[in-house]
Amino acid sequence: MSDDPPRLEPRLGAKDVPVLTEVVNEETAPRRAVDGPALEALARELERAVLERLAPEIDRLIEERIARTLSSALDKELGGVRSELTVSVSQMVREAVAASVARALKSSPDTK
Repeated sequence: MSDDPPRLEPRLGAKDVPVLTEVVNEETAPRRAVDGPALEALARELERAVLERLAPEIDRLIEERIARTLSSALDKELGGVRSELTVSVSQMVREAVAASVARALKSSPDTK
């Protein structure tokens, strides 16, 4: 005799044993009915859950896109402003030098 406890064999009938080769007809298989409102509620909950999980990534992508767009637009505008300022400052310096030279020539003792 062995020291192992006796094993109890389950008493199953031939119909209780699942068989891998058994074909189940989908029409006779039990289906769980889901009514329209429950299905809509499930869809809303699924949508909310997906958006909740994706929201940080969506926000990050939008911020990156906005930053790239703003950076590009800002660079372009600053380039234009820089060019305009360079032209304006050059013109002001030219006019200031010309006015200074004209005053110097007027007050010069050689011109009297």
